[in-house]
Amino acid sequence: MSTDSLFGDSWLRVQRRRAKLTRSEAAAEYRSRWGWTAELEGDALRLPTGHGFDALDIPEPAGCQALVRLERMGIRPGPVLAAQGRAFFFVTPQTASRLPELLYRTGWDDATLDLLPHGSGSSVPAPPTPGARWLRPPTPENALRLPDPKLLLGTLAYASHQRAPELVGRR
Repeated sequence: MSTDSLFGDSWLRVQRRRAKLTRSEAAAEYRSRWGWTAELEGDALRLPTGHGFDALDIPEPAGCQALVRLERMGIRPGPVLAAQGRAFFFVTPQTASRLPELLYRTGWDDATLDLLPHGSGSSVPAPPTPGARWLRPPTPENALRLPDPKLLLGTLAYASHQRAPELVGRR
């Protein structure tokens, strides 16, 4: 039996309504649920980094690979979104400013990485911005208890490093 017949037309209308949240409604939703201040910039909804969270940004294919590895290791990352060919892993605030030290401590400081930090003064795109989607959507549990970046960094660096030689050849 299909979900259409189980729940009827009203269920479909609710699902379509959820899928069509306006950017201002999404901004209000982020703000009310998680206290994130969302900014509207033209067609884009952006979440400022540096206060409630920072983000580590790697190529989307590497991000998807890292998500699989993290899940296999039993590590639950926080929210992860994808936009413009990149994956953005939400981590604890101040990670961006500590990234060089963290890379040094984990032995990745000399590697060629396509890993970008977003901290104070930066922002990341958020759904329903065109082309932005959640790879791992925020929930009350993962949005309020973001992972320590040391738990993610080795996996993100490894996945990023595997893709980096391809990018160096194209530049």
